[in-house]
Amino acid sequence: MNPTVAASSPTDDTATKAAAAREGWVAFVGAGPGDESLLTVRAADLLGRADLVVARPEVAEGVRHLLSPAAVLADVADLDADPRMIVAAARAGKLVVRLYAGDPLAFAAGAQDAAACAKAGVRFEIVPGLPAATAVPAYAGIPLTSEARADIRVIHAAEISRAPAGPGPLVILGAEAGPADIGKMLVAAGWPDSTPFAITWNGTTTAQQTVVCALGSVAADLKAAGVSPLTTYGPAVAVAGEAVSARDSLSWFETKPLFGWRVLVPRTKEQAAEVSLRLRQYGAVPQEVPTIAVEPPRTPQQMDRAVKGLVTGRYQWIAFTSVNAVRAIREKFEEYGLDARAFAGVKVAAVGEQTAASLRAFGIVPELVPEGEQSGEGLAAEWPPYDDVLDPINRVLLPRADIATEALVARLTELGWEAEDVTAYRTVRAAPPPAPVREAIKGGGFDAALFTSSSTVRNLIGIAGKPHALTVIAAIGPQTAKTAAEFGLRVDVMAPTPSVTALVDALAEHGAGLRKAAAEAGEPMRRPSERRRGARRRHR
Repeated sequence: MNPTVAASSPTDDTATKAAAAREGWVAFVGAGPGDESLLTVRAADLLGRADLVVARPEVAEGVRHLLSPAAVLADVADLDADPRMIVAAARAGKLVVRLYAGDPLAFAAGAQDAAACAKAGVRFEIVPGLPAATAVPAYAGIPLTSEARADIRVIHAAEISRAPAGPGPLVILGAEAGPADIGKMLVAAGWPDSTPFAITWNGTTTAQQTVVCALGSVAADLKAAGVSPLTTYGPAVAVAGEAVSARDSLSWFETKPLFGWRVLVPRTKEQAAEVSLRLRQYGAVPQEVPTIAVEPPRTPQQMDRAVKGLVTGRYQWIAFTSVNAVRAIREKFEEYGLDARAFAGVKVAAVGEQTAASLRAFGIVPELVPEGEQSGEGLAAEWPPYDDVLDPINRVLLPRADIATEALVARLTELGWEAEDVTAYRTVRAAPPPAPVREAIKGGGFDAALFTSSSTVRNLIGIAGKPHALTVIAAIGPQTAKTAAEFGLRVDVMAPTPSVTALVDALAEHGAGLRKAAAEAGEPMRRPSERRRGARRRHR
């Protein structure tokens, strides 16, 4: 008789592995001091995979775009109401991220929360974040230590009476609660009233503001800087000690050319991504306001025939005059199960750098991008003539909006090409932005407005009104500047070359000039929106 051998079946193995894969766990993650770009790579990865994220609303808002669509976002108040929520979710097989401002183990409840998971037998991980105690002074240009001095103390404002004078700097968290009282208490604790003192609100963000004074005159110095003790400016970190004196030479963040400037970008979020990123690098706060909406063509048959012609070799060239045209062709390709390989044998032209970048993201490197004016006219000026020896086909496909491109078509015809215009998408005027945005546009709430085409000028004024006279107007080229002037706007900045990168750089150069002029005059730098509202600019 053969003995019976107990063995697990493949089905059993699969079930075991699936159960193991469903094992939940908790990550206690530091979000850093405020600037979302200071998140660690590990923190961003976990946020993107989390099933449940628990955080204070102001902390969660900065990382919302990193979460998966299926993630559930819970307020810390929910956790206070049910302390078992995290453990229960992990036991149900979910990845839970408990997100803290700064670092989970520095002036936060991370250790206590992790201990609860350990007691419940739930697996957990601690992901450090940049603590405000070191990051905010760094953004304020205050070195906390040096080769000759390594002593540093960190304390919360509630414990300030226990901070006697010492050799190194004192970092005070929670300093937004009565900075003048902090100064008085430090002097009472033995600190010299001449000790340099700096307080930074909203550190590491474009709303950062630092005031430097002496411990003995904090109230008077804050008043001189326009800081009211009755106004809440946001979370603050203060530093007391001689280290504050280095700020005069090390301030790097608040001295960026466009620091704190609120810049209107009248483009869709997809089109504005590159512009907004570059503006942030200069310290600005971009606000994207779409002026057009893109819709499919009323009759798709033209596009269907165009795609078929691309695949069967009907065209020698295809010319893209906008990012939206690239998107329309790409979506139609994906609809038919095609990819960039279908462009084999077809030459590709792009009207400008953004359109070319969109093509490269699709896996296509354009043969022709105008080096001069990036417009339909600029593309036409550099288009090669038809050569019946070198060019076996003389047809050019122009997928475009329902706005005509007669100038380009006429030029191609002159050069011996046969242009086929195809409506790839329709543009319609976007809905007006929210009332607060419209009021800011007309009331001088924006420091600058970037216009990348004549249509953005016309459409923005049509849906939101004319920018205030104090707003700096930046135009991408002469035609856009001319249109702005026709609407009574004075153009302060024009890009040296017609590209969005050059436009942002030119605005930054303008901002740097204003900052330099203010410094030479011994005056504080005031953004355009901070100038006297009654001062109207005259059109020249």
